[in-house]
Amino acid sequence: MEQVNDDTLAAARKVIAVHINYPSRAAQRGRTPAQPSYFLKPSSSLSLSGTAVERPAGCELLGFEGEIAIIIGKAARRVEPEDAWSHVAAVTASNDLGVYDLRYADKGSNLRSKGGDGFTPVGPALIAADAVDPANLRIRTWHNGELVQDDTTEDLLFPFARLVADLSQLLTLEEGDIILTGTPAGASVAVPGDVLEVEVSTADGGLSTGRLTTTVKEGTTAFADFGARPKADDLQREEAYGSREAAGLPATLSALSPELKAKLESVCTATLSSQLRKRGLNNVSIDGLTATRPDRKVVGLARTLRYVPNREDLFKTHGGGFNAQKRAIDSVNEGEILVMEARGEKGTGTIGDILALRAQVRGAAAIITDGGVRDFSAVAAMELPTYYSNPHPAVLGRRHIPWDTDITIACGGTTVQPGDIIVADSDGILVIPPALAEDVANDSIAQEREEVFIAEMVQQGHSVDGLYPLNEEWRTRYEEWEAGKAND
Repeated sequence: MEQVNDDTLAAARKVIAVHINYPSRAAQRGRTPAQPSYFLKPSSSLSLSGTAVERPAGCELLGFEGEIAIIIGKAARRVEPEDAWSHVAAVTASNDLGVYDLRYADKGSNLRSKGGDGFTPVGPALIAADAVDPANLRIRTWHNGELVQDDTTEDLLFPFARLVADLSQLLTLEEGDIILTGTPAGASVAVPGDVLEVEVSTADGGLSTGRLTTTVKEGTTAFADFGARPKADDLQREEAYGSREAAGLPATLSALSPELKAKLESVCTATLSSQLRKRGLNNVSIDGLTATRPDRKVVGLARTLRYVPNREDLFKTHGGGFNAQKRAIDSVNEGEILVMEARGEKGTGTIGDILALRAQVRGAAAIITDGGVRDFSAVAAMELPTYYSNPHPAVLGRRHIPWDTDITIACGGTTVQPGDIIVADSDGILVIPPALAEDVANDSIAQEREEVFIAEMVQQGHSVDGLYPLNEEWRTRYEEWEAGKAND
């Protein structure tokens, strides 16, 4: 079997990588793309099996992703899917390495985070494309001898032939070009001293590339101050490791069961507010905001984003690229509510139509900001409720820097923590501590039941004296009324 060698690497004029292609990875990321998307890795990132890779000095999150690499054997330009596999010479194992510490600096290109020298090891052997069924391959990855990735190409989102055909619509795939075809679930983080192994084989094990081996070592040359410096936050740790649990992070969001959600949806914020007040909580309302959909009742878990006042030198490092605002929007999950701290600053927008649409597509329950909204007509027309201070045409950078996510923030005069339960209706917006939510909901339901009785009695002509709130005599009559309703 032919081995991957320096000539193989030299022949690769382009290295193209696919973002998400395995259903297991899509489920882990919480998004399933309708069409394939790609990024380029420089050919200088290629290396052979047995080569060490540096985790750059100052970086924490060197991610590894075992992948199947396909190598183009015949130039392909505007080929059809049924003909595309004939343009592939071979498949081999690859490892799509990258440092999450530099993702923020890439503006989506992945050049700095995934383009470093040695960040694309391939090999050790080639399996001829005409000897395999591309839908019957197996990919496995070992981290220090432990099997962490094991999947097949049977149910890929985008079969290999489709990738070749799709790419060839716009660019010529040349002989020797390499396409990395995506990674399954299980990708994680390696540290200096770790050994990574990736193997591609036919599903029956008859043909194999052998194990592509890469050892991680620590870089010793620090990044200079004339370029972006590494930085990591908990969101990047979660992305790199695959989950907060795997990253050793505490869970930020509490469970909001369907039953509890239904209870909270069944009562008014006015009732909830009175129950919170009985428990000594008077400062739990987000005040001064207007809703684009005041007819909607919204219940969800808080995700948080904080803006700090604009300072030009800091905006250069934190304002562009995949900044905290975009990370927050791109990680909000179904039923969650993104709450933004904008310091009540009304002189610029904090959300616009494109990012609001992205939040809506991801299933967010609402967006809450105590700042302005851009593209107001488009945002107001969306199904997604947005709570805001005022419309404003100016861009974010006029007054704000998106700084960090999923931390304790202030919004509309109250404190909001990740995982707090937000309830909003036409009366206002409340923040409910998760530990109190069940009792508050139950007592609110009971209170509103009493108020139905009280309203009936008032309708019948009774005075509110002793009735609202119920004195002992009226409570006895209420209990009799309630028992009668139960027997109806």
